[in-house]
Parts: sequence; C-alpha cells; structure tokens
Amino acid sequence: MGRPADAAASELDQLDDEELLHEIRLYPPDSPRRNQACEALVGRYRGLVRACANRYRRSPEPTEDLVQVGYVGLLKAINNFDPGVGRNLAAYAQPCITGEIKRYFRDKRWQVHIERPVQERLLELREAARELTQQLGHAPSDAELASDLGLTEADVREAHGADMLLQPASLDAPLSGQPDTASLADLLGADDPRMEHTLSMEALAVHWGELPRREQRILLMRFYGDMTQAEIGRTLGISQMHVSRLLAHALTFLRQRILASPDGAGGRLAAT
Repeated sequence: MGRPADAAASELDQLDDEELLHEIRLYPPDSPRRNQACEALVGRYRGLVRACANRYRRSPEPTEDLVQVGYVGLLKAINNFDPGVGRNLAAYAQPCITGEIKRYFRDKRWQVHIERPVQERLLELREAARELTQQLGHAPSDAELASDLGLTEADVREAHGADMLLQPASLDAPLSGQPDTASLADLLGADDPRMEHTLSMEALAVHWGELPRREQRILLMRFYGDMTQAEIGRTLGISQMHVSRLLAHALTFLRQRILASPDGAGGRLAAT
C-alpha cells in the first residue's frame, strides 16, 4: 500500500532542484510521483512566475492571465532543463517564462502586422537565447545568436525590433526620459494641406480633357484668373447668366466624374 500523498509531498519538499528533476525524469509522464515532483518545483518557483508576469502589469491583459501563461513556460523549463548542462534551474526558467508570456502577446496582441517569417524567427531567437544563456553563463550577443542560428546580425536585430512592438512607447513620453523635454509627438509632421490640394488636382486632371474648350477656359479665368462672372462674360462676349450656367454645368460634370457617380457616366460634354 502506497504512502499517503501528503507524506510523499513532504518528502519531495526536502529535495533540492536537481533531485526533483531526477525524480521527474525517472518516472513516466502519468506517474503520480512525477506529478508530485513537478508540483513541488512549480510551488518553489511561483514567485519567479509572478515576478515575470508583473513586468507586463501595465499591459491590457489581466495579470492573472499572464501568470497562468507564465506557469506554462515554467513547466516547459522543468521538462526541458538538462542538469548535465547547467545546475541553475531559475536562470534557465526565467527566459522560458518570459518567452512564453511574450509568445502569448505575439499571438494575441501584435501592435502592427509582422510578417510570419519574422515572427517565427523571433521564436527561434528566444529559444536560442535560453539555451545559450545556460551554456555561456551570460546573455548572448547578437553575433553569438546569429552564429548559433545561421542568421545574419541584421536578421537578429530585425527580430529584436519586432519583439519591441509588444511594448510600444507612448508618443507623449519625454524623449530623454526627463520631464519637461520634447516628446516623440513633437517630432512628427502634421497634415500638409498642399498635399490634399495636389491630390485633388491630380483627380481633376484625369477628366479635364473631357470638358469642352470654352468650359475649360471659363474655369481657368474664374479660379486661376480670379475673374468675376461679369468679367468673364465681357471677355467671351456672352451674358453673365450664360457664364453662370456653363460654370455650374462644368463643375457638376467634374464632381460627378471624380466621385464616380452613375450620373457622371457618359460621353464628352457638349458645348452649350
């Protein structure tokens, strides 16, 4: 008859990390003994999981949700950690936990569209960073990561840049980190009304040739020559009322053409 579960748990609590990891590898996945050893390690590193999740407490995601995601990373670290390579489970588990939380943000909350190859490269980068940290005893440089993954340093920097999208900077944040200094928003340009004018002229030019020559001339005299309708009438030898009718006719035609109105469909305007 087996020992009570609480007695077994108490015994496991007395073991160090390496001994618990040995128990986990000794028993099959569905073994109660293995599950108890896992629970002992998880309980031992609850504080580490919460500390990693608290780094993102200002994100839109609830902290408790991030803690649960962090536990997934901790379990992966427990299952993948090799005591023969390194003895510090905490040093190996921390990037695993943080990586799992960032992966959660990647799948759910990318701030902008990131190409899938870059997303996949970022995941490979995180995994390589965890392994190299354990092997080298320090955080790997971009050159070391690039060499390990067979990438260029530019690829590594691009992946790091994608990772930063999970923590976008506020446009109102001071550039120097000090109060009363310029913000990023101060450096951004404003809408240029001349650009809107240019776009409008480009749209107008497409249909300008469809107007009769007299309507073209009237529009130029009115809007570029700044002439009154009476002055245009005297120049062309027609009445002011006739000028008004031709002007309205030409403007309506162009407006319908530019807006692609069904009423604007049809052939060239007939001279009136």
